[in-house]
Amino acid sequence: MHRQQRVAALLILAALALASAVTSAHAQVSLVSAVDLALKNNPRVRLAQADVDKSTAILKESKDVYIPAITVGSGLGYSYGYPLGQPSVVNAQLTGAILSWSQRDYIRAARLGLQAAVLNLNEARAAVEEDTVVTYLALDRDLAREQALDEELSRAEQLVTIVTDRLNAGVDTGIALTQAKLTAAQIHLAYLNAQDETATDRMRLAHLIGLPSTNLSTVPDSVPQLGAPTAEQASGTLPESPSVAAALSSAESKQRIAWGDQKKLYRPQIFLAGEYSLFAKFNNYQLYFPPNTFRYNNAGIGVQISWPIFDHALRAKAQESAADAAHAFAEYDSARIKDEEGHAQLGHSTRTLAVKAEVADLEQQLASQQLASIQTQLQASAANTNGPQRTPKDQANAEIDERGKFVTLLNSRFDLQQAQVQLMRAQGSLDSWLRAAAATPARSPAPNP
Repeated sequence: MHRQQRVAALLILAALALASAVTSAHAQVSLVSAVDLALKNNPRVRLAQADVDKSTAILKESKDVYIPAITVGSGLGYSYGYPLGQPSVVNAQLTGAILSWSQRDYIRAARLGLQAAVLNLNEARAAVEEDTVVTYLALDRDLAREQALDEELSRAEQLVTIVTDRLNAGVDTGIALTQAKLTAAQIHLAYLNAQDETATDRMRLAHLIGLPSTNLSTVPDSVPQLGAPTAEQASGTLPESPSVAAALSSAESKQRIAWGDQKKLYRPQIFLAGEYSLFAKFNNYQLYFPPNTFRYNNAGIGVQISWPIFDHALRAKAQESAADAAHAFAEYDSARIKDEEGHAQLGHSTRTLAVKAEVADLEQQLASQQLASIQTQLQASAANTNGPQRTPKDQANAEIDERGKFVTLLNSRFDLQQAQVQLMRAQGSLDSWLRAAAATPARSPAPNP
C-alpha cells in the first residue's frame, strides 16, 4: 500500500515537472512565431476573412440569377363542391432570368465588392503584423529597460548610503543627502512605471497571439537588424495603402449598384417561367370537365415580361443608391488625403527619430567613457594621494548617469524601430522583412550595457 502511494506521489511530481517545463517552454516566443500566431488568432483578420467569404457568396448569387431555379411542392387538401385552385398531388415550378439590364451592373458591383474585401483583408493582415511587431519590440525594450532601471536604482541606493556616511563624517551637507534621496525616489518611480508598462505590453502581446501573459517574454536574437533609413526611403513617394484602394473599389461597387437600380426604370425584364402539376383524383376534379378531357398531368412553360413605366418607388430607390455612391466616393477622397498626409509625416518623423537615436547613442557612449575615466582615477587616487582625488560618490553619480543615458537610448531606439516598421508597412516590405527573420534571424544591434 505504501509502495503504491510512493509511486503515485512520484507520478504527480513528474506531471508537475512536465507541466512546468511546458509552461517555461511556451513563456518565450520568437518574433516570427508571434506574428504567425497573431495572424491565425486575431479577430480582425477573422472578420476580414469572413467579409471575403461573404463577398464571394454575393458574387456567386448575382451570377446564379441566370440559372433556373426549380421548386417542388404539393397542394393536397379536402374540397367540397367545385375544387378551388389546383388540388395537385405534386407541383414543380421553374423560374430564371433571361434578360435584365440591371443584372450586369449588379454582377460587376459584386466583383468590385469582392476586390474591396480582399484589399481590406490584406490591410487587416498588415495592420496585425505591424501591431504585433511593434508590441513585440516594445516588450523587448521593456524587459531591458526594467533591468537597467533596477541597476540604476541599486546605484542610487548606494549613493544615499555613501552620502549618509559622508554627512556623518562631516564632509558633506544635508542638502546633498536630500538630493541623493530625491534621485533615488525619482528612479524608483520610473522603475515602477516601467514595470506597469511592461505588464501592459506583455498582456497586449498575449491578446494578439492568443497565449497566456504569465511569464511571456521575447527572444532578442529573433529580431532581424533594422538598418538606418536612407534619405531616399524617408522622402520617397509611398504607394497607396490597401485601405485606400479598398475604399475606391467599394465606391465603384456602389456606383455600379446605382446604375443598376437606375436601369430598372423604363427597361423591360424577361424571366423564364415553367410549371408542372399532377392533379389529385380524389377531389372529383374530373366531374366538372367534359368526358375524356381531364388530364392528371399538366405542364406549362413561357416567359414573363415586366416593363416598369411608372414606378416612383424604383425612382426613389435609384436616387438612394446614387447618394450612397456619392457618399462612398467622398469617403475615398477623405481616406486618400489622410493616407498621403500620414505618409509624409511618417517620412519626416523617421529621419528625426534616426538622428535622435544617434544622439542618445553618443550620449550613452560618452557617459560610459566618463564612468570608465572616473573608475580609473579612483584607482589612481588610492595609489597616489597627492594627485586629483575621486570619491565613491563620484563613481556612484557616474554610474547613475550612465544607466540613465542607457534607458534613454533604449527608448530612442524603440521609437526609431516603431517608425521603421510603420515605414516598411507603408512601402509593402514588412512581409519580406519578416520572411528574412524566419530564414536568417539576426540580432539587432544592442546598446552597450
